[in-house]
Amino acid sequence: MMTGNSPPPTLLLRTAGQSVLDPARLLDVFAAQRRQLCADLRTLSPEQWSSPTRCPGWSVQDTVRHLGDVTVAMAPDPGDQMFDVTAGFDPRTTPRHWLAASTGESPTDTLDRLVATTEKSLAVARDRLARDDRFDVVLPYGPMDWTVQALHVLWDSWLHERDIFLPLGVDRPTSPEATSCATAYGLFIAAAVAQKFGAQARQRLDLGGDGGGVFEVVADESVTLTATPAATRAESAAPPAAEVADALAGRGSATVLDGVPDESRTALTVLATFFTTPAE
Repeated sequence: MMTGNSPPPTLLLRTAGQSVLDPARLLDVFAAQRRQLCADLRTLSPEQWSSPTRCPGWSVQDTVRHLGDVTVAMAPDPGDQMFDVTAGFDPRTTPRHWLAASTGESPTDTLDRLVATTEKSLAVARDRLARDDRFDVVLPYGPMDWTVQALHVLWDSWLHERDIFLPLGVDRPTSPEATSCATAYGLFIAAAVAQKFGAQARQRLDLGGDGGGVFEVVADESVTLTATPAATRAESAAPPAAEVADALAGRGSATVLDGVPDESRTALTVLATFFTTPAE
């Protein structure tokens, strides 16, 4: 991970063409976020483990069980179809089916499984990077390099961390870098899914708070997302990055996007509408 006076990296994601991201740094950001999450989960009481989260019908333990299920996607094998909609994946229903395998787990076993799966997946992913082993996997919006799926897992982990702790009212420090990555990916997937539904977003967003910076999404024949995090946190009236990432995923109010022109705002909220619409 970069430290000191290193400039913030620019993240470039494309649904067609080469993406530009630092996968080694990404794995470091994920490792720090996940290890802190696991440490914080160890402090929860039995009552908190059974408390509701922002995920309808899921307790804290259900959400952590889900994280254990998804973490294996950090280091997918060639031909992986875990998030392939043509193979039956539906983010509204498929994760609930995955939970059947861990029915009856104790909170301790759930957390131990999450820790073990996290460390194993990180080791496999880092070994793959060391061998420069690159291949595409299929994400909900199309084929991408497997390292982008690792970013998908970080976004999922960051989002569910908030799903767990915000309802508990627990004041926890946030990782600006994890928030920046999650916001960038949230914008990218929102625009990519919108394009599948015939909507297009072309928008620059200047976001504040931890993880803020300049985020620009362009959708034409493909979708391109460019994100340049702020070098330092600046207090401003700009929408907080974390709240925007929440809204894009169907958490929180979309009013945080009120300053966005109607066409782009409509496109960027397609994903949230999809997430909150019951599957047939």
